[in-house]
Amino acid sequence: MTRPLRILMVEDNAGDAEFAREALEGAVPTVAIDAVTDGAQAIAYLKRLPPFENADLPDVVLLDLNLPKVDGREVLAEVKRDERLRRIPIVVLTSSDSEQDVRKSYELGANCYVTKPVGLAESVEALTTIARFWLSMVKLP
Repeated sequence: MTRPLRILMVEDNAGDAEFAREALEGAVPTVAIDAVTDGAQAIAYLKRLPPFENADLPDVVLLDLNLPKVDGREVLAEVKRDERLRRIPIVVLTSSDSEQDVRKSYELGANCYVTKPVGLAESVEALTTIARFWLSMVKLP
């Protein structure tokens, strides 16, 4: 990829979002991260609705499931129904390790499901692996 990997992070916890941003930028200097804090903003961003009319579509979405306004499952379903957006890979990155959440996420079209690790080192490793995988291993549309 000759340009930075563009990631949309959908995360309502400001601390988790900042930690993820720092870990991703530290691991992959050629990453561009935009963040929104709820599901309604995520849908507006991806559909380029106000105030996101000039937003660049991401290469990958990191999506938390438990979000205010519109939850992550609804965001996932909406994105995968939209012909323009369905090819964007969505990585569910959530604290839930519920089998029901895993199954439902894949049924709705998630490209992978990652449970947020608890420890600092494990979290950095998970985020680094996610970014490097999508940047260097995968051919994106």
